[in-house]
Amino acid sequence: MSTRDDRTRTDRTRTDRTGATARRADRSVTAPPSPEAQGDRLVVGTVPPAVRVCGALLVLAGLVGAVAALPTYLVVGGEQLRHVRGVGDALVAFLVPAVHVAVGGTLLRRAVPKFGLAYAAVAGALAVGELLIEIYRGSSSTARPGIEVLAGERVLTSSVQLGAGWVLGVVALVLTVLAGVVARSAWGRTVMEDRGALDPIRSLLAGAAVLLAVAAVLCLTIPAADVPDQLRTDPATGLEVVVTREGPQALLERPGLALLGGLLLAGTLLLCSVVAPSLRPRLGAVGGLLAVAVTVLGAGLGGLRDAIASDELVWTVPGAGLVVVGLAMLALTYVAWRARRQET
Repeated sequence: MSTRDDRTRTDRTRTDRTGATARRADRSVTAPPSPEAQGDRLVVGTVPPAVRVCGALLVLAGLVGAVAALPTYLVVGGEQLRHVRGVGDALVAFLVPAVHVAVGGTLLRRAVPKFGLAYAAVAGALAVGELLIEIYRGSSSTARPGIEVLAGERVLTSSVQLGAGWVLGVVALVLTVLAGVVARSAWGRTVMEDRGALDPIRSLLAGAAVLLAVAAVLCLTIPAADVPDQLRTDPATGLEVVVTREGPQALLERPGLALLGGLLLAGTLLLCSVVAPSLRPRLGAVGGLLAVAVTVLGAGLGGLRDAIASDELVWTVPGAGLVVVGLAMLALTYVAWRARRQET
């Protein structure tokens, strides 16, 4: 009898434990999801070796681009030109290289790879037009001498000699283009998905990005820093007349490689602004928008730097427009980054 009672008590204990476990399991199923579960669930799978190659190229492009701002850029008409002559110049010159290095570092660590790949692909595409413009400045600008604004100086391109800064700048652009090529080849082989948190607002982001890109292209067609007109008194009549001074050529008014580079830059800017918001996952769209924003903002701040550095130049309305568009692009990037899917 005692043995039978012991078995009965043991069975009851097991039954009670099983019932308690089942009740706890039921409570865990019906419990509301945690804040982490409500957020964007990111899944990173296969990451090919090309991702690290892309990251290394992007980091090298950033480092070389930063160094390129320090030595002599060009010698135009016997005058040595430099990009960096003060702290403000350094901040503007190091903006794009610093972002390159930061994003390239994430690729080297293989963290959120499609974010870095999207950035590298868009930055590489935009660098093609910039590369052609730089080649024109260093090799073909003397074919049709004219007034240019280079490194904050208004100069006549009658003779141009290459400096170490120009060579390193071209190398940095080439490395950026190569990083973009590697990024596009690695994109399809990289597995990174999320829950589609950005899907409800992708169309809105795309529309806003296209409008901002059109505004950026319109601003790029006019120099960001120009020579102001002068008021002079006509000695014969005593009337004040406006004297127009020759300023730098607009982006689409230059010949040869510069014109081709300007057209490529404008077209690529529009195309990338359309494509970037559609990239998946969400952080891919963030990377593409960031590359566009940094490029536009860098161009606008470059015009501001030139206007401050030279007494002959003034910051134009299109130059200020580039800064506004660049900041607006950064705002879109932030919106895409903060997007989260909420569940009920």
